[in-house]
Amino acid sequence: MHQPRQTSVLAIISLVAGLCGWLPLPILGSLVAIVTGHLARAEIRREPGRLEGDGLALAGLVLGYLALLLAVTVATIMLMFFGGMAWLSSFS
Repeated sequence: MHQPRQTSVLAIISLVAGLCGWLPLPILGSLVAIVTGHLARAEIRREPGRLEGDGLALAGLVLGYLALLLAVTVATIMLMFFGGMAWLSSFS
């Protein structure tokens, strides 16, 4: 009899962490989403007949990378803004 495929737990964790990376845990959630997303996709490729959830893992990866990119961009803009303000205040 044919066994139904099971959704990878790592894929689910990746998606949930990717969602958490947008509000409650920006950096930690994003990093967990990225790591577990890559692990889940590798696990699913090793056992395609038993596991599914590649789309969930991919969504977690995309959310994780986008949130991390946004955090780095915001930090860079803030550093440039406040650094520029400090530089301008040194002239007065």
